[in-house]
Amino acid sequence: MLTLETLITYLAILIGFAFTPGPATLLTLARSSQSGVRVGLFTGFGIAVGDLIHTLLAVLGISAIILASALMFSIVKYLGAAYLIYLGIKALFVKSDLSLPKQMSVISAKDAFRQGVLLEVLNPKSAMFFLAFLPQFVAPEQGMVALQMMTLGLLFVGIGLFSTFVVALSAGRIGAFLRRNPILMRRQNKAVGSIYCGLGVKLAFQER
Repeated sequence: MLTLETLITYLAILIGFAFTPGPATLLTLARSSQSGVRVGLFTGFGIAVGDLIHTLLAVLGISAIILASALMFSIVKYLGAAYLIYLGIKALFVKSDLSLPKQMSVISAKDAFRQGVLLEVLNPKSAMFFLAFLPQFVAPEQGMVALQMMTLGLLFVGIGLFSTFVVALSAGRIGAFLRRNPILMRRQNKAVGSIYCGLGVKLAFQER
């Protein structure tokens, strides 16, 4: 099993990493401010499930196979990029009635959860992170390498879920104000759409 010293070091790094702005944070921030705290929380749940899938793939060695294949890596990368850009374009060109601000760009918690899972699973950068980061804290001499990897992955999922919840709760309050101001909400839609498109383009040019 993992030593106490390893766990403390790992958790310290995780906390710093989890609260550094990244794609998961931006997605949660956008969904919470647009559609409310509940949708933001379900976005966080979706991202956590995506990270759990990456953990399982890393433990089973499937991630290594995908990353070793240029074709498989490109397929996953471009699928993720295309989905992000699709969401961005949809937000940029949404048509809304300014007299009904509460109906603007609001999605269901179920859709937010599904989007969170898909975006995280289709992000090869996440797969690379789990393959490159987790093994550094695994000690083969402690035995049960797969169990150590799973433990590290679950800790990552837990800390990440906590950070997205904090973002969702904070952004939800800002979003409540924006939804009472339809002009600001429309501008926010454009900003969110631009963020999604930017993340999609960035992912498309991601190298192994």
